Amino acid sequence: MKPQDFFFLIRFLLILLFRFVIQSAADPRATEVALICSNNTASPLERSTFVTNFLATMDAVTPLIASQRFANVVNGTGNTTVYAFGQCMNDLTQSDCDLCFAQMKTQILRCLPFQLATRGGRLFYDGCYVRYDYYNFFNESLSAVDRPVCGKVDYRGNRTIFSENAMKLARNLSVVAPKNDGFAVGLVDFRNVSVYGLAQCWKFVRGDSCSKCLADAAKEIATCPPKADGRVLNAGCFFRYSTERFYFNSTATATGGNGRSRLAIILASVSAAVAAALIFATAVFCARRKVVRKRREKKQLGPLVALVNKSKLNFSYETLERATNYFDQSNKLGQGGSGSVYKGTLSDGRVVAIKRLFFNTRQWVDHFFNEVNLISGIRHKNLVGLLGCSITGPESLLVYEYVPNQSLHDYLFGNKNVQPLSWASRFKIVLGTAEGLAYLHEESELKIIHRDIKLSNILLDNDFTPKIADFGLARMLPEDKTHISTAIAGTLGYMAPEYVVRGKLSEKADVYSFGVFAIEVITGRRNGHFYQDSTSILQRVWNFYGEGRLYAAVDPILGGDYPRDQASWLLQIGLVCVQAFADLRPSMSMVVKMLNGNYEIPQPKQPPYLHPSSGDIKKHNSSDSSNPNLYSNSKNSQTSMTQSIIDPR
Repeated sequence: MKPQDFFFLIRFLLILLFRFVIQSAADPRATEVALICSNNTASPLERSTFVTNFLATMDAVTPLIASQRFANVVNGTGNTTVYAFGQCMNDLTQSDCDLCFAQMKTQILRCLPFQLATRGGRLFYDGCYVRYDYYNFFNESLSAVDRPVCGKVDYRGNRTIFSENAMKLARNLSVVAPKNDGFAVGLVDFRNVSVYGLAQCWKFVRGDSCSKCLADAAKEIATCPPKADGRVLNAGCFFRYSTERFYFNSTATATGGNGRSRLAIILASVSAAVAAALIFATAVFCARRKVVRKRREKKQLGPLVALVNKSKLNFSYETLERATNYFDQSNKLGQGGSGSVYKGTLSDGRVVAIKRLFFNTRQWVDHFFNEVNLISGIRHKNLVGLLGCSITGPESLLVYEYVPNQSLHDYLFGNKNVQPLSWASRFKIVLGTAEGLAYLHEESELKIIHRDIKLSNILLDNDFTPKIADFGLARMLPEDKTHISTAIAGTLGYMAPEYVVRGKLSEKADVYSFGVFAIEVITGRRNGHFYQDSTSILQRVWNFYGEGRLYAAVDPILGGDYPRDQASWLLQIGLVCVQAFADLRPSMSMVVKMLNGNYEIPQPKQPPYLHPSSGDIKKHNSSDSSNPNLYSNSKNSQTSMTQSIIDPR
């Protein structure tokens, strides 16, 4: 089947489905609340069986939803077993239930059960719920990933009364629902403040377990007021409150007329058939694409196999499997856009970091050629070294040197149990990072622009020597270009203004990021927002510079145990690097000379962000508050994609 034929088929089936369901459905409440995907994936040898069991399980769920409004299904044996559950809220009509679940069944595929063999996922809609997992969760009322989800708009009236009414409603429904087949809707109207609510226990949660689940939900929902609506998503139940009546009369479903029941039966049959056809067509299309892709990749990899073997960078897949205890989750260091990273111990005792690349994307070949061919030849004391790779197994692996002390982010803002960094360590880290960047920009055979210098991409060895990590997603830069215009990639807060506003990229973008990084290291404070008011750390340091007391910005945790002059000129270097006009920033080799006292430090001519010729720069908000994943892209999102630019000299 050609791609255009496949998409035509999908379009036809969707049109057929919606012609039957949209006219008859009043309100399926098919608004997505949350999609929660597991990090657990089937092993390469078990993926095919797992996908088969997943398809069979979801096929079995659909007719049960159509006939009894809920389903719990088990398919498979051993590690490839799939447990699945689905249910609609009790107040939905059968036709609305079918439509809600039909939409949900396609969206749960965003957990990538086909592509990555993800072994668990939960999808919450306002009107229905579906979950699949690799273990029996049918008696589970609470779990570690349970959470409240609060609305974005505050209640505009008396917030105190509103909060009290919401809490009273939650307590009332948590008592009534367990006695009423696990379901209750209700209203609290006091002092002209109305709050509507719904509580639903899933069918596998009964009696005391239902009471326990909803009691927990009643406590968790307390974090939402004064937001005008809120929800709690537990393993065994669902709770929602709102200022608007969103539910239907709970008796309407039970006493619906025969005509609507017959329509529901027809609708259920059509929905099940179309959904099954969608899944079957998707499976056939994916299988065919996989075969074609493997043939193409095998052809492309021929020269690479010879190159890797010749360069003595090759590790056998089995060796690396054993080194990580078969990619045990306890050895997982992090995960990024190009793959997961595991700690491994080789047979000779060497500890390494192993990046497990996602094999089934077109980008894979580019990643591998770039990372192996280009980066393996780069050696510097302040860069994480690439030791080798494996291309003989079911997926491709990269082997890096292991850096034991994790990232600088952990030491400054993450792990509260570590000793604070001394002044000497901070200076060593700033200097080493500058030397590593200078090497990438000017001394290596390939000119490399990192594009994502930040605390979480600086790893520390046992001697606190900094090592710059993450050179993935590299692209070639033409020799006659001094800058390029490209898609924005990096982390807001560290990105140079000319890069954000105009997409102009040069090594001066790394200089800007380094300036932010250096100021964060010395002050112990994050540049938490990209364009911000005078409370930002960059503006604060600039203000101290104007007052002639830069030392006042140094991290107070040092207790004054640092040389004032050295701290002042180091922060001055940071300000010189973060000037908005790229031409005013020094090169990294000049920065190294400044840090070593071999070059006079210039006075910054511009405050951070203010480039007079660029007009007003709009404010952007972003933060780098999540715990970093080492050796790989620390955030797989639009605001953080590590990507290096490489220029052959």
